[in-house]
Amino acid sequence: MSMEDDFIMELCLQEARKAFDEGEVPVGAVIVSPSGKVIARTHNLTIQTNSPSAHAEVLAINEAARAVGNYRLINCTLFVSKEPCMMCAGTIIEARIKRVVFGCFDAKRGGLCSVIDVNKLPLNHKIDIKGGVQREKSELLLKKFFHMRRGTEVVITGPTRNRLYA
Repeated sequence: MSMEDDFIMELCLQEARKAFDEGEVPVGAVIVSPSGKVIARTHNLTIQTNSPSAHAEVLAINEAARAVGNYRLINCTLFVSKEPCMMCAGTIIEARIKRVVFGCFDAKRGGLCSVIDVNKLPLNHKIDIKGGVQREKSELLLKKFFHMRRGTEVVITGPTRNRLYA
């Protein structure tokens, strides 16, 4: 693990803690330009925005694209505290992000290696992937969040949670 990856992942974890404090699933994301400059830094906002696509990765990609004036983030690196889901993996590919560094693995929804490995799909872009950076810290924050929320799902997601038809 490089010291730079470790340092930037700490920034992701700071963002994840902000999400935690705001009642959002604690995931943080940071995008670094090819020169090493942080060009985006954010966290999950799905609950606050009532948007299922307001994952930290998607928000960071949009922020970085505005910062550089291009929807292609060629040679940029995305750091995120948890393995991206399939939606985020697709957005990463669309943005042509070169490298993704993530904290903990997501055995239920991971889109980079745990459930689906996007690099094994016949797509026109491949991603350099490094998982497990600051894994323990990310896992602990997520476990704490979901432990605190246990039994409060109706408050968070509404009364139709887990129903076949709304």
